[in-house]
Amino acid sequence: MSAFRLSTTSYVVLGMIAMRGPSTPYDLKRAIGRSVGYFWNFPHAQLYAEPKRLQGAGFLDVHEEDTGRRRKIYTITEAGDAALRAWLAEPVKEHFELRDIAEIKLFFNELAEPDDVARLARDQIEQHERRIAEYEEMRRRYGGIEEVSSRMVTLELGLGMEYAAREFWRGVQERVERGEFSFMKRRPTTR
Repeated sequence: MSAFRLSTTSYVVLGMIAMRGPSTPYDLKRAIGRSVGYFWNFPHAQLYAEPKRLQGAGFLDVHEEDTGRRRKIYTITEAGDAALRAWLAEPVKEHFELRDIAEIKLFFNELAEPDDVARLARDQIEQHERRIAEYEEMRRRYGGIEEVSSRMVTLELGLGMEYAAREFWRGVQERVERGEFSFMKRRPTTR
């Protein structure tokens, strides 16, 4: 039999339950949406399925309510806590990964119309400005709360990345306006 494999989702579920205490899958979805979800995307189906999988492997315990909605409430076990702590102690050897559709579109800029690249840049600037405003509001609202202050360090990285991305796209917009991009003529399509 193969060893039970823990994924990044597994560790996020274990970590959230270790930090928050007993949680339902819905509680996890909400907590992740307001925290880790800003920098790591999780399909909701995974967040509902993963606690049951971890419970089956002995990393979580489950208590089902006897009445009402009969929610399943998960708590972390000693094995789950040990696995989480071991993962936290491991060095990260993977390189930072950025998955950005706008960057892919920009890569193919010479096949686009100048107006399309300019619009792409403008849209990205607006998106990054909205995210900066959202992050700044989070810093204002939660920065002084001692219980969450240690988690706010990830917000600093997020803000730095958003400011850098906004400046990058402003530079792209300026280069388009100056005519620095060379746009290819459309090639005829073959049949």
